[in-house]
Parts: sequence; structure tokens; C-alpha cells
Amino acid sequence: VTLKMDTLLKEAKESIEAAQNYRSELQLRLHGLSQARTQVQGSSCQAREALRRHFLELQAAVTRLLSERLTTLLSEVDTIEAESVKPLDECQSLIEHGVSQADELLREGEAALHCVPGEDKLGTFNKKAMHIQLDSLPEVPALVDVPCVAAQVDNSLLVLLRDQVSRHGSIFSQPPVQIEELQERPGGIMVRWCKSCDSSPQVFHTCQFVHVTRSHHSSSLRWAQEFRHRDPSVYYIYFSNFQVQIFRYSPVLVLNLTTQWCPGTEGYVLSSRRNIALRHDSSQTKCQVLYSKAPTYYCGQTLTFKISAAGQMDRKDSLGVCVDNKKGEESLQRDQAVCVSSNGAVTVNGKEMTNHLPAITTGSSVTFDMEVVNLLPQSDGSGLKLRVTIGSGNREVVFDWLVDQATTDCLFFGCSFVHTGWKVLVF
Repeated sequence: VTLKMDTLLKEAKESIEAAQNYRSELQLRLHGLSQARTQVQGSSCQAREALRRHFLELQAAVTRLLSERLTTLLSEVDTIEAESVKPLDECQSLIEHGVSQADELLREGEAALHCVPGEDKLGTFNKKAMHIQLDSLPEVPALVDVPCVAAQVDNSLLVLLRDQVSRHGSIFSQPPVQIEELQERPGGIMVRWCKSCDSSPQVFHTCQFVHVTRSHHSSSLRWAQEFRHRDPSVYYIYFSNFQVQIFRYSPVLVLNLTTQWCPGTEGYVLSSRRNIALRHDSSQTKCQVLYSKAPTYYCGQTLTFKISAAGQMDRKDSLGVCVDNKKGEESLQRDQAVCVSSNGAVTVNGKEMTNHLPAITTGSSVTFDMEVVNLLPQSDGSGLKLRVTIGSGNREVVFDWLVDQATTDCLFFGCSFVHTGWKVLVF
């Protein structure tokens, strides 16, 4: 009996566990259905809004074009009318002047006929009549010789518009391109995609601007959207909470979103995108470290410093990464930082290594790669050992770097140059 009860109890527990798993799977599927419904309804709302906005703008543009064309045609009518009426007005003025002269001559003639005998008014009248040239009449143009303004319009434009409008715009149940790969990069993301349906040859594809942030308390990325000037005539791709505008086709694109130098550091001038730093006049400026705008370097990524221009070398020069952005430091050759000097020396936590890399010159590229090795116990908590690989030219230096666990979620990158003329691109 006991064995039978144990068997029944075991079967019951197994059934309960199976039911729990079954319920969990069903809940996951419900969540998946909810996401699918959200995608369908959300994309449909955005598609409707894009269509309404586009056609409203199109209507306004067509109305404006028709109004401009009407104004042009009315102006042409006004010009023809003015040019044609001018000679008619001149002829009318001439005829009206002749009528006035004839009226005056008639009054003088009537007065001469009734004058007192002996007055010479008849002779004066006859002389005046001879000078007026009563047998000369102005020529009035025939109706066939003057313009007859007419407006000619037809329905050809309407037919053309009806044909074009009936084929304007397309609706797809799937986006025209499909995201194949998202790969995290230093301060950015590499996006790889391919065409998933036939689209117009006039449609080009590219990625729209998007602002990306990362949580300091999670090893996974958290996306924050900030979209600008969305064009309703182009396509959009949606995946998770990340949106990409398709406008110019390129199968691979790197979104360099947060790899920027921090502005306001004395002694350095930044490009408009803040990814290029130039060490300018140092006569009145103390050498100091230029840090990244934020701690945007993470293990598993490749950070690259590209030297666009080189100045005079100094042993305090440095390119590298660090766990903090201490102000007032003259170099990254300090604790909790790894760096390369312009002469190729590699420094870890302020101590120079035996192995050197080639000296940094114009055109040099210095790369940093890091991966987590393991956790190590420390008196004040756990530490983390990172495997660091620094490459320059055709040489590499590999070493282990111990940092505090609390600071490894994100690292700053930085540079410092004593002399002017150094220009560094970071990506």
C-alpha cells in the first residue's frame, strides 16, 4: 500500500509539474501573440498615419502647383490684352480728337452763315476747314486683324493624374528589407539586412538616426528611441523597440551612435560629430586627458583609434581605456587604466610593460579588445580579470588586467598629447 501511495504521489507530482510547464508554455505563447498583435496594430496605425500625412502633403503640393499654373495663364491673358488694346486706344484717341475738331468746325460754320454782311467770318471759316483735311479718315483695324483671346484646356491632365494616382503608393504585409544581424560595436551597432520583397527600383535604403542608451545594471542593451523628421514616403523596419528607416540600400551599416569625445576639454578641438579630436595650441594649455563623452566601451568589442595627423612625440602621450574620467590628469599612465604611448610603450595601471608596439605615426590604427577571464576575490570585494589585446601595425600585446567588479559594466576611453598637431578619430 505504501509503495502504491508513493507511486501515486510521484505521478501526481509529475502531473503537477507537467501542468505547470504546460501553463508556462501557454503563457509564453500568449505573450508571443500579444507581441504579434501589437506589431500588427502598431505598424498598421503608423502606416495609416504615414499615408494620411503623405496624401495631405501631396494634395497641398498639387493645389499649390495648380494655383501657380492658373496665375501664370491669367498673367499671359493680361499681357495679350494689354498689348492688343494699346493700339486700339491710340486709334480711339485719334478719332475722338477728329470728332471734337468736326464739332467745333460745325459751330463756327453755323455762326459764319448767320453773320452780318460785311464781316469776313466766311473766309476765315473756309481757310480753317481746308487745314483740317476733312477728307482724311483714320483706319480702324478689322476684327480679323485683332487678337481674340481664348483659353484651351482639356482632360488629359486629369486622365494622367487618375492613372498615376491609381498606382501611387504600395502596402506590404512585410517590410521591404529584413534585418539579418545586429552586432554591438563600441558606441554603436552594426546592422546587416537583405531585401525581403520586391520594391520599386527608385526606393533606396539606409538607417534612420536613433539614440541608443545602455543600462549600467544589465549586460544587455536597452534601447531608447528618438526619431527625427520621419519621411512618410519611405519604409520603416521594426524589431523589438528599435526602428530603422529604409531609404538607401546598403547590406551592412554601422550606426556610430555614442563614440564621441567629451566637449569642453581645454587644449582640444572636436569635429562637428565629436568623433575626431585635434590637439591645438598648447602654449597656454596644460596637458590633460581628453575622455569619451560617456563610458561606452564594453568587453567583447573592438575600439579603434585612427591617427589622422601626428605631432611631436612625448613619453606622456597616451591612447587607451580607463574605469573613470578623473579630471586634471595629464596622462592615462595611471592606476585603473591601460594605454599606449606615442612611442609604442604599453602601460598598465601606471607601470610600463616590457613589450612595446610600433611608434604611432600618421595613418596608424591602435585597437583595443577585451574579454572577461574570471572573477577574483579581493579584500574589499570581488575583482574581475580582463584579457586585453592591443594591436598596432602588425604587432599585438596581450595581457591580463585586474579591475574592480563595480566598474566593469562600462569603461571610458581617452587620449592625451603634450604637443600640438595630433588628430585622432575614434570608432
